[in-house]
Amino acid sequence: MMPPAPRQPSGGTPRLPLRLPERLRRRMGRVSPSGSRVVNFRSEWPGRARSAGLARAECLLAERPDWAKPRPLASSPVLRAETAREVIMKKLRASVRSHRKQPANPKKRGKCAHSSSQAKPSAPDGQAKQKDEEFLQTSVCPYHLFRDMTDVTTFRRNLLSWYDQEKRDLPWRRWVEEEANLDRRAYAVWVSEVMLQQTQVATVIDYYTRWMQKWPTLQDLASASLEEVNQLWSGLGYYSRGRRLQEGARKVVEELGGHVPRTAETLQQLLPGVGRYTAGAIASIAFGQVTGVVDGNVLRVLCRVRAVGADPSSSVVSGHLWSLAHQLVDPARPGDFNQAAMELGATVCTPQHPLCSQCPVQSLCQAYQRVEWEKLSALPGSPDVEECALKTSQCQLCLPPTKPWDPSLGVANFPRKASRRPPREEHSATCVVEQPRTSGSPLILLVQRPHSGLLAGLWEFPSVTLEPSGQHQHKALLRELQSWSGPLPATRPQHLGEVIHVFSHIKLTYQVYSLSLEGQTPATPAPPGARWLTWEEFHTAAVSTAMKKVFRMYEDHRRGTCKGSKRSRVSTPSGRKKPSRGQQILDSFFQPHIPTDTPNSTAQ
Repeated sequence: MMPPAPRQPSGGTPRLPLRLPERLRRRMGRVSPSGSRVVNFRSEWPGRARSAGLARAECLLAERPDWAKPRPLASSPVLRAETAREVIMKKLRASVRSHRKQPANPKKRGKCAHSSSQAKPSAPDGQAKQKDEEFLQTSVCPYHLFRDMTDVTTFRRNLLSWYDQEKRDLPWRRWVEEEANLDRRAYAVWVSEVMLQQTQVATVIDYYTRWMQKWPTLQDLASASLEEVNQLWSGLGYYSRGRRLQEGARKVVEELGGHVPRTAETLQQLLPGVGRYTAGAIASIAFGQVTGVVDGNVLRVLCRVRAVGADPSSSVVSGHLWSLAHQLVDPARPGDFNQAAMELGATVCTPQHPLCSQCPVQSLCQAYQRVEWEKLSALPGSPDVEECALKTSQCQLCLPPTKPWDPSLGVANFPRKASRRPPREEHSATCVVEQPRTSGSPLILLVQRPHSGLLAGLWEFPSVTLEPSGQHQHKALLRELQSWSGPLPATRPQHLGEVIHVFSHIKLTYQVYSLSLEGQTPATPAPPGARWLTWEEFHTAAVSTAMKKVFRMYEDHRRGTCKGSKRSRVSTPSGRKKPSRGQQILDSFFQPHIPTDTPNSTAQ
């Protein structure tokens, strides 16, 4: 039986009993047997209405019963003297107001809304904005927010003023400034953003210039072959990016009438390989849509200015950072603002050794203020510094208790990188098969990889994967070579050395061999999926960086320029080190098949 509602004080604000569900009462433990908690509400709130907003308030109070007690957020008289009760009241009022504007949806109960004191983005982004709200299922201290619109305005003004003076002269920026056609402008931004993913600006500039010279429009790229795309992309890494970029161009030309979608939402929905960040960058820079972006550089800037030290890959932190980005973006110059934030992270707010003295938003940076406070804390009468009002163990945005503040890191305490799992180790044997010619460099054999998976569609030297056991691998390697080049000579493939190449998730060790078909008649023409190339043609072929390393080792050995480095382990049996596990396996591959009296064999 529910207890009667308390009397309303004359002339005061109504007091409403919130009946907590049995499940929440059990979780709280310290709630009275009636399960009621009395909360003060403003007179603007409805009488005893059981709206979804009040249900969300119940959940919030049940999760944090200590918020019912007043507690100052900071001891400094300069800072705002808000109490925890005032903060939660703001959240509750915002929750009810947001519910009035939305249709009732029972599935969304239990979610909290943004603090009403936050500045709202000028152009809501539909579903993306709705996802940003989800992180407030947990409590967020105002310490991690921009509560004052004056701070937001100052942040925009200072950052854009700095960008106008310090921005780098990059080819994609010039292209956007000079191009009046919106579709071509969007294409120029699209290409640059895809190339810049996981790749440094200095590396991208040359690739971008050659790409735009060869395919200046979407129509040009759509009519190109995948082989041409892979060939130009060779050496840039993450080769699926180029393939998806071409797939997107073909979709725009064939299905969308040659017009690039105009909003971040439709860009992400319709174009393959375009994620949330890329869509926001294209929409804001090319079309002027007021939407924020969060890439690695922006993430670092936002984590430092609002002291967000938790794992950035978590949904709570990611949602909070996207919310800040949407709040801060300048409505008059969204594209420039997003580029300015990226520029700041790339040139000033760097991962190590940031240049805080040159930062245009230094006065708004919580991390910098923490560093300065640490310097002054030993002095008598040192000023207080604002900190998170919640305990570290309760706030999902603060530095975790297992990784507390490290004075030696300074502002680089934010963000803390999540521990990565080391890449898995794999081993492979690859053989450079050459066909000597009467003049010039010999021909070398390349075969094409499958059109799906790692390095899809690229060309490589014949290779086999080495299993840990090493059983039957010699037969597989010989079959692989014979299937592409025909009958093999009696000479033993010569071991040149070891090449290690690390992909994003794989550490691949190649045992590199060479085999000359001198006196042999190669399969002519090469079977489907294989080709014979000159050394000059190899340099322009669609091959991976790993294969370029293999070729350099082979080229050095052929020219006699190896000097005992790790790239070439050709040495006398008495002076060489113990062979690696992969080398031992490969040595066992060939021993039963190579006659010991062959004059051309080389002991390894």
